[in-house]
Amino acid sequence: MQHNFLSTQLLSREELLGILSKAECYRKGYEQITQPIFAANLFFEPSTRTKMSFIVAQRKLGIEVLDFHTDQASVQKGESLYDTVKTMEAIGADLVVIRHQDDNWYEALLPYVSIPVINAGAGKGEHPTQSMLDLLTIYQEFSSFQNVNVVIAGDIKHSRVARSNMYALDKLGANVYLCAAPGLEDESLGFKHVSIDEAVEIADALMMLRIQHERHINNFQSTNSYLEDYGLTKEREQRMKDHAIIMHPAPVNRGVEIDGDLVECGRSRIFKQMENGVYVRMAIMANLLKQRGMLHETFTTKRQAITS
Repeated sequence: MQHNFLSTQLLSREELLGILSKAECYRKGYEQITQPIFAANLFFEPSTRTKMSFIVAQRKLGIEVLDFHTDQASVQKGESLYDTVKTMEAIGADLVVIRHQDDNWYEALLPYVSIPVINAGAGKGEHPTQSMLDLLTIYQEFSSFQNVNVVIAGDIKHSRVARSNMYALDKLGANVYLCAAPGLEDESLGFKHVSIDEAVEIADALMMLRIQHERHINNFQSTNSYLEDYGLTKEREQRMKDHAIIMHPAPVNRGVEIDGDLVECGRSRIFKQMENGVYVRMAIMANLLKQRGMLHETFTTKRQAITS
């Protein structure tokens, strides 16, 4: 049983499916938590979808959100992440959600922090809650993961989304492929790389990623031809399978990795992913609070188990 939520590598197949089942339950109905519970959202990197999704999920559950902004916090005076988290714990936070630029920021916290810690993004390491909402979106489409072809395309080398997703999808029985421009690939990950033209032919789910310029040590210069050479153009979209879907964790750089008109086309599930993020994060937080004995909940709808 996991008492924190840090990596899809640490979750069993059964735990992954359990979270998805609970998220589907929350999508159909839920009751608010009645006891006072406080959550601290510590975002040290910019975020729109993840941060707002956590706040909506917390308020739907009835959790009080502790206000935190890095530009107004003691980190400006040199306070460490560890001391910030220990402060939140000391003043009564029951769980903490963290996004930080370091790949393994949580390793220094875990031996000393007694409240649940949720990884909302760790440098270029992992982004496990994003992976869970992506998994839910894929399951809603195909009712299974077995032999579903998922291609993750874009800046693989610097993508925490790619890492979390490929570990989880592989565990659930999907066929995972990676696709990247020269200089953005990562052959060490152990998954087959395909070209973008191969990707559109084989994918049941095509997950596009932006170029993460902020994480590049050696600046990767995307040219005006990046979309035509390595991205999802309208012409390539026409060659996708009839049932295939387009995904993207966002933010989307329209006209770079994907043609702007495809973001909201019929096969796009990009905004569906965002919607699913609320229910997945509700499920993750409820699980952690329940495991710590801080939550006793009753669902308003009967749970249906998700199987791979």
